[in-house]
Amino acid sequence: MNERKVIQTGKAPKAIGPYSQALLAGNMLYISGQLGIDPATGKLVEGGTAEQARQALKNVMAILMEANGNLHDVVQVQVFLTDIADFAAVNEVYKSFFSEPYPARAAVQAAALPAGAKVEILAVAVL
Repeated sequence: MNERKVIQTGKAPKAIGPYSQALLAGNMLYISGQLGIDPATGKLVEGGTAEQARQALKNVMAILMEANGNLHDVVQVQVFLTDIADFAAVNEVYKSFFSEPYPARAAVQAAALPAGAKVEILAVAVL
């Protein structure tokens, strides 16, 4: 059985429920869904979906760095949007964080997200 290690950083928002920011199992890092919450204030960033996506990806990046990884280690991303019409705006932000070869990805519309967020992003990385 692989040992599991909790990855936790103050540079990303604290978990708002019974889950870990991320779990490292072997060389696989599973990052919980990140909202556009500024870890300094504990509140969603001002603006719209693109601004929240940018902060969510910064949070993903902070967790990766805590695990001695980076965005190039990410193999899969899942994006949840409260309005799929925001997909193009999120895509523009996404392209500013990731480069080719891009991670595998899914993007879906959800009826609602925690804390009234407009976007939630989770990732899986191989370290």
